[in-house]
Amino acid sequence: MDFTFTEEQRAAAEAAGAVFSDVAPDRTPSPALTPGAVAEDIDRQLWRELARTDLLGLTLSPDHGGAGLDPIALCLVLRESAKALARVPLLETCAVAMAIERYGERGLAAELLPRAGRGELVLTVGANGRSGHDPAELAVSARPYGEADGEADMKTGGPSGGSGWVLDGVQSAVPWAQVADWIAVPAHTAEGRSVLALVPRTRDGVALADQVSTSGERLAEVRLDAVRVEARELIETAGCWDWLRSLLTTGTCALALGLGERVLAMTAEYTGKREQFGFPVATFQAVAVQAADRYIDLRAMEATLWQAAWRISTDAGGPLPAAGDVAVAKIWASDGVRRVVQTAQHLHGGFGADTDYPLHRYHAWAKQIELSLGPAAAHEEALGDLLAAHPLG
Repeated sequence: MDFTFTEEQRAAAEAAGAVFSDVAPDRTPSPALTPGAVAEDIDRQLWRELARTDLLGLTLSPDHGGAGLDPIALCLVLRESAKALARVPLLETCAVAMAIERYGERGLAAELLPRAGRGELVLTVGANGRSGHDPAELAVSARPYGEADGEADMKTGGPSGGSGWVLDGVQSAVPWAQVADWIAVPAHTAEGRSVLALVPRTRDGVALADQVSTSGERLAEVRLDAVRVEARELIETAGCWDWLRSLLTTGTCALALGLGERVLAMTAEYTGKREQFGFPVATFQAVAVQAADRYIDLRAMEATLWQAAWRISTDAGGPLPAAGDVAVAKIWASDGVRRVVQTAQHLHGGFGADTDYPLHRYHAWAKQIELSLGPAAAHEEALGDLLAAHPLG
């Protein structure tokens, strides 16, 4: 396996490292001391800096003002963002933008994508369904806009005439929905097809209820009650939602890797300075062995991440569909990041629970990442289904 990055990918990672190096993880109140969300908005200062350095348009084509790089480059940037606990919807905005460019109507892409690359639009996606356990597309129904809808519009003063779709349902735990301009909503049709609707947050029939993540970030339950979307705002292309979900899951694995690497570095620094019996605790065999085990976890997380990102980026074939590599990456990311932060807390002793020290913030974020888009057990089940459908050898 050769995971050597291209010059452009390395340049993107270096630019991201420079931007995120100025971000302090404790810019906001501690989630352990805050009963609700730690902040009402994203980190707008950082968002503007990401736009200024062209990192928001990194994966967009030059036709839309971007650099034309691939999901691997996005994962490299996300890896750096997690080290600083960057409070921006970088994954959601870039992933939705890539799906629009790849599958969406050209006019809508030309309207939205340049603005997203300049940081003028925030995009997010509802990927958790009603409860987080069932497929997200089953939580919302999409039906063609018909005559009965037209009659209702004449009475209510809503849009009338033309073609379009009507959405009904709920998506839970949608990141930063309150400040997003557009929300990507997976849905299903009466024929059982999966589609992806692009819904402006302010569209009639969209209602938001506040939710809070384990890490203290603002989420929302998005309710759609007879929400009308234009035909061009709904992507019917087969495979669109599956591809976007795979990209979101792989990006989440990149966040887990970056966070885990930062936590292990914090642990190495602390145990190298903390002394017991006149020696740094890092020199004790029990400490060194635990740290070494976590290093192995990180290397496994890294290898499986790049395998999944490569499959998505190249559409390369393999004994299993790309979803198999994504499932393996998420299994390692979920279990690995949990083990890393638990070991870090153990090796820090009581200091790790000090709310003036940032380790507890990383622990909260790690738990959120572990469970996002399905814990390890859910992806083990998905991998088993794929192996049953595609026997190996």
